[in-house]
Amino acid sequence: MDQRSSLRTAIKKVRKAIIAGDKAAAQTVFAASQKIIDSIADKKIIHKNLAARQKSRLSAAIKAL
Repeated sequence: MDQRSSLRTAIKKVRKAIIAGDKAAAQTVFAASQKIIDSIADKKIIHKNLAARQKSRLSAAIKAL
């Protein structure tokens, strides 16, 4: 699996947990996803600001649960 694909999958997993309304699961998956998002941004596959924006929006969605 290429890295951009793993990034998208990680984000989808968090969104799926948010839609399910499971805050604890969303937080757990989000913690793992942050590592993936950061590592891909470090490799310059995505821009660091895009990574920060994605993490911020996912975090805000989890807090809103």
